[in-house]
Amino acid sequence: MSVDLRESAEMYLETILVLSQKQPQVRSIDVVNALNYKKSSVSVAMKKLREKQLIQMDEDGFITLTEEGKKIAETMLERHKLISDWLIQLGVDREIALEDACRIEHVISNESFEAIKKHFPINKDKT
Repeated sequence: MSVDLRESAEMYLETILVLSQKQPQVRSIDVVNALNYKKSSVSVAMKKLREKQLIQMDEDGFITLTEEGKKIAETMLERHKLISDWLIQLGVDREIALEDACRIEHVISNESFEAIKKHFPINKDKT
């Protein structure tokens, strides 16, 4: 990933990806509702993501990920799924595992993640 992003930007991209998999179109209000953030915070974030060319927004306010934005979002989602599944299989409560995975996915190095992935492949049937 060539773009240096903060955890919050990665979270926004991942949320847009997840929403786009569940519904035909995504708007800022969908992101607001999904993350339970203020409209103003999401608006500022969407502007920054547009400036970094990670999303595009059409005249109707529909958001799509650019190729680079989608790549980052898919990486975060893959990490989230694998880490949460791994923690659950280790016996961690599901809700705690999901919360911890959400934090870990943003700070784990590629090297460490790939090592975990090699020893604990993602079950494609799980969400």
